[in-house]
Amino acid sequence: VQLQASGGGLVQAGGSLRLSCAASGRTSSIYALAWFRQAPGKEREFVASIGWSGGSRYYTDSVKGRFTISRDNAKNTVYLQMNSLKPEDTAVYYCAARLDGTQIYGDWGRGTQVTVSS
Repeated sequence: VQLQASGGGLVQAGGSLRLSCAASGRTSSIYALAWFRQAPGKEREFVASIGWSGGSRYYTDSVKGRFTISRDNAKNTVYLQMNSLKPEDTAVYYCAARLDGTQIYGDWGRGTQVTVSS
């Protein structure tokens, strides 16, 4: 599965951005899609995930109530709506796919930079 993330940019604290992740290739084999992020000098961390068919959603605690993950299966696209952004949300955001029969997010797209100014 190939993944293409877009929608990053520079925004002031309190603002909003919507990230998109378009999947192509063997999309019928996708079990779930997730967003991860990596801030400078920090390890990559999980942000949110959504099941490809069932739609179960999970969020890391720091984004609950501010970020919403959604999907459009017709477009093979997953979105991350980010509201009330904080400077600590600054990071490179990556989308990743977990395929049927696997336990890890093994397919990754190139990241998109999100910068939140204070």
